[in-house]
Amino acid sequence: MSPETDVGQACPPAMPGTGPDCVEQAFEQLHELVRRARPNEDLTPLERAFRFAEQRHSGQLRSSGEPYMLHPLAVTTLLAEQQMDIVCLETGLLHDVVEDTTATLDEIRVNFGEDVARCVDGVTKLSKVNFYSREERQAESVRKMLLAMVTDIRVILVKLADRIHNMRTLDSLPRDRQERIAQETLEIYAPIAHRLGMGKIRGELEDLAFRYAEPEAALDLINEIDSKRQANEAFLEEIKHSVEVNLGREGIPARVQSRVKRAYSVYQKIKRQRIPLDQIYDLLGLRIITDSVKNCYAALGVIHNEWHPIPGRIKDFIAIPRSNLYQSLHTSVIGPGGLSFEVQIRTEEMHRIAEEGIAAHWKYKEGKRGPAEDDQRVAWLRQLVEWQREMRDPGEFMSTLKVDLYPEEVYTFTPKGKVIVLPRDATPIDFAYSIHSDVGNTCVGAKVNGRIVPLKYTLRNGDVCEILTQPGHVPSRDWLTLVKTSKARNKIKHVINAIERAKAIEIGQKYLEKEARRFGVALTRITKAEMEAVASEYGYSKIEDLHAALGYGKFSARQVLQKLAPDQVQPEQPEPPAKSLSAPAPATGVPVGGDTHGDLVIRVKGCDDLLVYRAKCCNPIRGEAIVGYVTRGKGVAVHATSCSNVQNLMYEVERKIDVEWARAAAESFPVRLTVLTDDRPGMLNQLTNVLFTEQSNIRSLDARSDDRRGADGAVVEMTAEIRDKKQLERVVSAIRRISGVRDVERVQ
Repeated sequence: MSPETDVGQACPPAMPGTGPDCVEQAFEQLHELVRRARPNEDLTPLERAFRFAEQRHSGQLRSSGEPYMLHPLAVTTLLAEQQMDIVCLETGLLHDVVEDTTATLDEIRVNFGEDVARCVDGVTKLSKVNFYSREERQAESVRKMLLAMVTDIRVILVKLADRIHNMRTLDSLPRDRQERIAQETLEIYAPIAHRLGMGKIRGELEDLAFRYAEPEAALDLINEIDSKRQANEAFLEEIKHSVEVNLGREGIPARVQSRVKRAYSVYQKIKRQRIPLDQIYDLLGLRIITDSVKNCYAALGVIHNEWHPIPGRIKDFIAIPRSNLYQSLHTSVIGPGGLSFEVQIRTEEMHRIAEEGIAAHWKYKEGKRGPAEDDQRVAWLRQLVEWQREMRDPGEFMSTLKVDLYPEEVYTFTPKGKVIVLPRDATPIDFAYSIHSDVGNTCVGAKVNGRIVPLKYTLRNGDVCEILTQPGHVPSRDWLTLVKTSKARNKIKHVINAIERAKAIEIGQKYLEKEARRFGVALTRITKAEMEAVASEYGYSKIEDLHAALGYGKFSARQVLQKLAPDQVQPEQPEPPAKSLSAPAPATGVPVGGDTHGDLVIRVKGCDDLLVYRAKCCNPIRGEAIVGYVTRGKGVAVHATSCSNVQNLMYEVERKIDVEWARAAAESFPVRLTVLTDDRPGMLNQLTNVLFTEQSNIRSLDARSDDRRGADGAVVEMTAEIRDKKQLERVVSAIRRISGVRDVERVQ
């Protein structure tokens, strides 16, 4: 973190203005903590690392005004609390010196050794390298961190501690940066902690980020949970006592913990299932920690004997552990007064693994830098590192990473009984590619539980899947809309890209030959060196790349011929810039045309004569990040980068083209919103008042009761005219604040 962008931690209140004393006191506390955990170890390297970092960060302040050195000390204290080794603690103290001071990696290597230098390098962001955009910098920094993490797991342990402290002290940053950092935490760092089995760290990161990413929703939900806290605690205490008595009667040794489900987990479930808080079965929970697997199952029997289990809510992660090695029995039951609660049952060892994940496993293998070759928790990472070599586009890399971090929840089986773990909503195509890429490529059908199913079938827990193949078959482009795993997506893209590229080369070559005949240019007289020189002018190293670009329609054959034979082919006469037009879409029907002065709403960077239209699937509005995709014969389709179709289209990187919003104009765009609400009088009036306040016109509105949302549920669908992303955010925030609104989503 750079000193001008990092966030602050306050010194103790009794010591205002005494920065150096505050830093020394923090180090003394850290030193004592490490000494107690490692009484026989030489802590001289720790003090040397502290003095080095203190000297280099001297005079630097965090954005809150406190000495910068408090941040690395806080990060290292978090690592010490996890009982990490001295190399990891040294890295914690030094993790920002290369990024934010004049210190170099060579200095770190000379003074602290190769291990510390490698870890510091892995944590250091690529902030001193020039990148085209912030997104590209983020992608390459994450890529670098993941590559280093494969070699030394301490890299990610330091990075997660760094992120936790920054999230704890995010208040001093501007709102837009709080939101961006929180979103990155939810999309990348919390899921990485999940995949490494570090449940405690994942939980804290998600709850901290939730407050900044969705402040209104977080405040409302926390207030709603707090309003029932007293009653919930009394209920849990009663249940806990009853469980302890019943387990004692059966001679099962155990300790019982009670808990209320974390706010962000509750929010995700409410949003995903579109249900009110009182329909969350696992809001309240107990955790039974016993001494053996045998007693775990015995305890489950005691619970089911006392209370009725809810069908479909029993999960055995002991027999079939999650991919991050999490093990536990889960069941939801109906307690006294009809109130449901969840029970998790595990051994002490399982509990330690669930809380600390790979860190717990790693601590007992002193001297071993990286995870074991067969460690399932990083198998996905090894695959990702292999795939990243094929990913030239930073956006594609980040999207692949986010897909691959998706929590795995579906447990399926091959006909021979092998367990295949897949993401939620995975299809037989994902199943086929998880077996082998050749099985996926030649897949023509599937049987699930002995019955033929379509390839878009959604696999469920316990399904036995058999893949039907046909030699010579190739994947369909439509599969990209069906698959959920990054492995399947990348393999499909690779095959389709090769086919499409070969087709584009052929089209481009014929196009160039046709135009050459029209202008009387003899291509046979043009040498290979001359063709390669022209290809180089367009940024291509091979003639085939030039032909492919012509086939994709990125520029005209006449332009190429003009460079090859300037005496025979005259330059094209410039034409008036074509206005951007929306694709014909009666349902949305808003042109992306220019204003009265001819300025474009969307334009291709560096080119004014291409037909541009907003894609109907996402209808991007001003202010959203956008990307262009060259279509054959239809111009450039412009999508929001968040559009679900973007990754399906961008398997051909050659077709991607940079586009941008022109200067601010008065155009508005139709945006469809779906609002899930309580069915009560006055709701429509409050909703329309929000749009009236924002001076937004309503194009259409439909309201109806919806029994699926409960007896008092309703759905309001509206299309409003919105000027830009900021106005849309204001409208959505205002709607969320209306009492009785359960969820708001933009329909794309």
